[in-house]
Amino acid sequence: MTPEQQGIALNQLDTEHVKICTHCHLHESRTNTVFGEGADNADLMFVGEGPGVDEDAKGRPFVGRAGQLLDKQIAAMGLTREQVYIANTVKCRPPGNRVPTPDEADHCRGYLDQQIQIIAPKVIVCLGATAAKYLLNDMKLAITRVRGQWRTYRGIDLMPTFHPAYLLRQYTQDNRRKVWSDLQAVMERLGLPVPSQ
Repeated sequence: MTPEQQGIALNQLDTEHVKICTHCHLHESRTNTVFGEGADNADLMFVGEGPGVDEDAKGRPFVGRAGQLLDKQIAAMGLTREQVYIANTVKCRPPGNRVPTPDEADHCRGYLDQQIQIIAPKVIVCLGATAAKYLLNDMKLAITRVRGQWRTYRGIDLMPTFHPAYLLRQYTQDNRRKVWSDLQAVMERLGLPVPSQ
């Protein structure tokens, strides 16, 4: 697929399916769907849990405090938000920013699978347990046990790491080091220059 074809396919998926989706009750309270954004042919894709209140209001992923931290992490990798693709496991905000239920995530699973297929990234970074559980098909997965370990999703290299929101709650030097180590491994896998700090 050419980048132009990828853009068209993503736009169709968003406008013809996601924006009008009523497969689960999350659509009843949403302000906007939050499809995803970034380079349609990105080598690196970040997948989070679901939209928060800021994302629901703006219709864009990772625009709140966690998004600001993610932007800093992306910049530390020598990249910009426009060079990567950012999406979530679910496309509508769960009430109270709670974790999506298995049923809610299952209803959105096809959309995320199609996004990944269209974008065809070289590496996926799962931000937190929810994304890792669904992409790795392991509902008992603990992010503390799998973060930093290379996995695969349909032949694509996948790196689970802590969600930026977790880092905001548990902002310790050790957690920051772990995430930076994970991102350095991603940079190495993508052939990007790896700074030491």
